[in-house]
Amino acid sequence: MALVLNEEQQLLKESVKDFLDNKAPVSALRKLRDENISDYDDTLWSEMIEMGLTSLTINEEFGGLEFGYVALGQVLEQTGRNLSVSPMISTVLMSTTFINVLGNVFQKNKYLPEIAKGNIKICLAHQETSHFNIKDINTKLKVDGDSYVLNGEKHFVIDAGISDYIIVLAKFETESNYIGVILRSNSDGIKINISRLLDDRKVGDITFKNVKIEKESVIEINDFKLLERVFDISSIGLSCEMLGVSLEAFDKTLAYLKDRQQFGVTIGTFQALQHRAAKMFIELELCKSVVIKGLKAIDSDLSNLNEIASLAKAKLGRTIKLITNEAIQMHGGIGMTDDIDIGFYIKRARVLQQTLGDYNYHLTRYAEISGY
Repeated sequence: MALVLNEEQQLLKESVKDFLDNKAPVSALRKLRDENISDYDDTLWSEMIEMGLTSLTINEEFGGLEFGYVALGQVLEQTGRNLSVSPMISTVLMSTTFINVLGNVFQKNKYLPEIAKGNIKICLAHQETSHFNIKDINTKLKVDGDSYVLNGEKHFVIDAGISDYIIVLAKFETESNYIGVILRSNSDGIKINISRLLDDRKVGDITFKNVKIEKESVIEINDFKLLERVFDISSIGLSCEMLGVSLEAFDKTLAYLKDRQQFGVTIGTFQALQHRAAKMFIELELCKSVVIKGLKAIDSDLSNLNEIASLAKAKLGRTIKLITNEAIQMHGGIGMTDDIDIGFYIKRARVLQQTLGDYNYHLTRYAEISGY
């Protein structure tokens, strides 16, 4: 497996970079934060839809481009570099993957074309405690005549406040098998409380109280490995964004080392700082290989995807912490202020580190998969 992009994937990456550099620089995030008008830029999202970015992993029979996860990974890397805010993670990465992997033909025909056209946004509600664990599910579905009733709570739901639909991970009241439920976010019995995270993005805590569910909205999950695959793919996608955040933080730090002067010379000439920068560069090169390996493993349907996914999330989690910490330290006092953008990167890094499992979670999982 060659760990390089083909010509089409490279062209997509360059096109998205040019687009986001022009339309969604870090200043756009600063504006969203300061003006608090919206969770994301509607105009930016519309243009991303027009570029086909919502349909990259959707098969042609459902109105998609069928370009694969390597392509989506390049988009997520660039959104990480620019800290661009959009429903890409919630709708295009997590929810589309859930429907692709677990949905039946009816559900795919109903939702995937609408996602591809940008007509709907969907969030995935799975986490119930302060720590990620897909096995820890207490949200219950019980039979109520010809339909079902859903009760439970979900926390830290990405884009809960802007989504038209919610995919809820639950269990039948009398069974241990996992199920997915797709329902409208404005359904009776749903209460959403929105909170702002460290990186100024919003998540929701959702309460489901006697929510009526039609049978056609239920996704039966007969194989736990398929559910794991959804989160493995999502973890690799998040690793792509983490790579983008890390690369841009490193580039900004390198530029600062070449510009900032002390004692009449640029601080980049100090050997101690050169050694620290070299260590960051080496770690980033390793991360590039890990991420592209993960993306190609998805598209190639490799059997050890779970191992590769936890390797990627653990490695990127450790590296993004190193890079953003060093970026703040090398910028000195000004790095702690709001006057420059480097602070936005460490805040986004800390949220990404925790999302879908932190370094310790994935390191432990990788060790277990490997037989330790």
